[in-house]
Amino acid sequence: MSDWRKNLVADPDGIARIVRGCRRIAVLGIKPETRRDRPAFYVPAYMAAQGYDIVPVPVYYPEATEILGRPVFHRLADVPAPVDMVNVFRRPRDIPPHLPDILAARPRVVWLQLGITHHEAAETLARAGIQVVQDRCLLVEHQRLR
Repeated sequence: MSDWRKNLVADPDGIARIVRGCRRIAVLGIKPETRRDRPAFYVPAYMAAQGYDIVPVPVYYPEATEILGRPVFHRLADVPAPVDMVNVFRRPRDIPPHLPDILAARPRVVWLQLGITHHEAAETLARAGIQVVQDRCLLVEHQRLR
C-alpha cells in the first residue's frame, strides 16, 4: 500500500464508520466475569449487550473456556474468520508480541483501547492494510453515536 497512513483512523467520521461497520469483535486481553469491574470485562460486556458478536481471547486465563457466555480462544489465529475488529486490552509494551497473531487473524480493524498507543505496531498493521484506532474507548465511541 502506497499510503498506509490512511489506515490510521482518528477522525470522528472514520471512527463512526468503524463502530457502525464492525459486528464481530475479538477481544484480546478480555477479563473473565470474576473481574467484572475492569474495563477489559465491562467494555466487551456492553458491546455484547448492544448486539455485537464478542469473541473472547483472554491472555492470563488459560483455564477459561467461556466468557460472556461465549467460547474462549487463546489465539486470534484460531478464531474462525471473519473477524471485523480486534479490540486490544494490553499494555503498549505487550502489543508487539501479539502482532504475528493479529496479522494471521486478518481483521479489518485493530482498536487499541483508551490509554493504549503503540505507533510502531500501528504502522505495521496499517502497512498490512488493517485500519488502526489508538487511545479510544470503544464503549464511549459507541455511546457517542446513540
